[in-house]
Amino acid sequence: MEFKNYEEFWRFYLAQHRKRATRIWHFVGTSFVFVFLITALITLNAWWLLAAPVVAYSFAWFSHFFIEGNKPATFGHPFWSLRADFRMYRLMLLGQLQKERERQEG
Repeated sequence: MEFKNYEEFWRFYLAQHRKRATRIWHFVGTSFVFVFLITALITLNAWWLLAAPVVAYSFAWFSHFFIEGNKPATFGHPFWSLRADFRMYRLMLLGQLQKERERQEG
């Protein structure tokens, strides 16, 4: 699927994360990225940096295959997908995701 710009992709990305459980699994996976980054800094062990995307994507992909029932957007648009994941994470953290979903669907 082709998109004209990131905002068009963002609308698609939200549509691929309709189920609350999918979004929660993503949130948990993305949270581990921050935990692993901090652990890498504290321990000065770069293996944590390599493990961060593996763990994060494991949670996200599990949710797509077994909960949402669709293909992860990462497969077709890895950079926009990563950007969108952090955007969704921030909106969830701030309690603003539902408002954004309504804005995009309306």
